[in-house]
Amino acid sequence: MKQFRRHTRICILSLLFLSVFAPILLLYESKGFIEDLSSFKGRRDLLNLNLVKQEEGEGLREPILKVYKDVNVDPVVTFGSQDVGIKSDDLRSRENNDLTERNGDLDTKGNYGQSQEEKMLLNSGRKGEIGRATLGHDQDVPPPARRVIDKKIKEMKDQLIRAKAYLSFAIPASNAHLIKELRLRIKELERAMGEVSKDSDLSKRALQRMRAMEISLQKAARIYPDCSSMVKKLRAMTNNAEELVRVQKEQEAFLVQLAGRTTPKGLHCLSMRLTADYFALKPEERKLPSNPDVHGSNLYHFVVFSDNVLACAVVVDSTISAAKEPGKIVFHVVTDSLNFVAISKWFLLHPPGKASVQIHNMDNFDWLSTKYEPANAEGHDSQDPRYTSALNHLRFYLPDIFPTLNKIVLLDHDVVVQRDLTRLWKVNMMGKVNGAVKTCQGHDPAFRRMDLLINFSDPTVARRFNLEACTWAFGVNVFDLREWRRRNLTAVYNEYLQLGKKRPIWKSGSLALGWMTFYNETVGLERKWHVHGLGYHSGIKQEDIEQAAVIHYDGVMKPWLDIGIEKYKGYWRKYVKYDHPYLQQCNIA
Repeated sequence: MKQFRRHTRICILSLLFLSVFAPILLLYESKGFIEDLSSFKGRRDLLNLNLVKQEEGEGLREPILKVYKDVNVDPVVTFGSQDVGIKSDDLRSRENNDLTERNGDLDTKGNYGQSQEEKMLLNSGRKGEIGRATLGHDQDVPPPARRVIDKKIKEMKDQLIRAKAYLSFAIPASNAHLIKELRLRIKELERAMGEVSKDSDLSKRALQRMRAMEISLQKAARIYPDCSSMVKKLRAMTNNAEELVRVQKEQEAFLVQLAGRTTPKGLHCLSMRLTADYFALKPEERKLPSNPDVHGSNLYHFVVFSDNVLACAVVVDSTISAAKEPGKIVFHVVTDSLNFVAISKWFLLHPPGKASVQIHNMDNFDWLSTKYEPANAEGHDSQDPRYTSALNHLRFYLPDIFPTLNKIVLLDHDVVVQRDLTRLWKVNMMGKVNGAVKTCQGHDPAFRRMDLLINFSDPTVARRFNLEACTWAFGVNVFDLREWRRRNLTAVYNEYLQLGKKRPIWKSGSLALGWMTFYNETVGLERKWHVHGLGYHSGIKQEDIEQAAVIHYDGVMKPWLDIGIEKYKGYWRKYVKYDHPYLQQCNIA
């Protein structure tokens, strides 16, 4: 009897133990069991979608990959040497229409279109490639080596995008801890990435943060598996990012153009100091040393039209430094009355050695207003004084400015001379008036078709010019003034100038007028004489720059401006006298 009671007590205690601890054990095990069920459900859905993919074919996957590929934000402005305005609005609208058509096709296909997107998102979700499948980052970096180098960086950026997209969804309240976890992972990953742009610069801690983020994203994918909503959210984020980039591009273009038109404070200070010191001199001290044979035909004559003291100094100094016979060089600097005094004072302080310099004030050209109408483009489609100023158009009056000269070389004031240019006088002009480096190849960064600046829809233009003709650039030009006078090309220039004021046959600037005036009157020079694009194109090869006789900072980003391309500034700075007291007092560095 006692033994029976003892067994009874043991059974009762066993049942009591089971009733207390069994629920705890079941609760602990159920969490992993539920997760296994959810993952199994995900694998089952993935298998079903893969079956759909095999049935529908693989050719339908490509349009999804191109959702963002074709919508590249194009530059709002191209920094050209002659105020080239490229109509990017048409290109942007066409790309946006393509995106609308593709999105429309997806919507009209209903669940079928969504299933394709869901397949991509689910298939790539565990590999951290949802962002790449939708946003197509790899489209911007085609070289394989670059793609391999940036793979981890791109995955981290895509993880951040996916995490932020999940945070915007209404996750059930029971999973509020996931929101905190995602926010924490975002902060950790952003802090770990910093400003790193290469995989090689990533620390081990950053890679650990990346793996932790992927685990959190997998949890979010199981809790919120609505792939169609994710696609819509990512597409909305993409559109918002594109709009933000477009606005910032427009702001950047405006600020760059504004900076290009503005005279830096240092240059203004330098001009004022030189002007004040010039008028402090006695009248007999204000004259530059003159060469009695300055107009001799055996000398090499160069001309520069400029209102920039420092730019003129660099052109003159670099040309004379590279010359084999500097004593035979004569520089003619043509400027306006506002800058005439400052430029004169600079060359009084820094005479060009054996060479000669003449400073011409355009306001003293009385014949300009009597013989021709003022050389400007007022009322045309540009308000940029760099292109509408009379100084920029005076190059078409060279035979009248220098009536005794037969040949002259025009240099823009934003060039640096690296080789002896006296050999240009030996170039065979073949009866032509203008010698210039031509831009006929499409791969040339300075290549421009004639219809970019000239309106070929005008009957007069279409009849006189060939659309496929080679173009060329100002900057280094050899002019045969005898042929110029014989063919009266200045009258041709004035004809087109006045015709352009009546109807839009050319765009602002002197380049279009140059193409029209010297059409069929230009002989091509070798490319080594003139490499241009240093004021707007950052991809010019260093070997091309080193071998060039003249490098040209054409465009908005001049070397004396803060917005200039830094890697090209060294060639220009080499000829700037930074140790001069005036430059130091005006903080020009």
